[in-house]
Amino acid sequence: MNNNKRLHLVGVGRMVQALIDLNEEESRVVNTVKGMLGLKNKSEALKVIISKYAEELMEPELRPEFVKKMEERAKEPTVKVKDFMEHFGLK
Repeated sequence: MNNNKRLHLVGVGRMVQALIDLNEEESRVVNTVKGMLGLKNKSEALKVIISKYAEELMEPELRPEFVKKMEERAKEPTVKVKDFMEHFGLK
């Protein structure tokens, strides 16, 4: 007997569609997240799980928002500082 459950995620617009095989325990986890957060479907629950995992897993320098922030900072004018410690109030 196959204990795997198949979940089909349907995307809208630029989203990707995925067909995922989950065993009973994995399906239970997704359903638990869905219920705890009052989400409409397993697709929403998986998005939350993936987002949370990505926050913890990805290094800050790999996050798109970090890259964007650094690109914006690179465009800012530079400031000459004679004494770093004094300039930033560390003395």
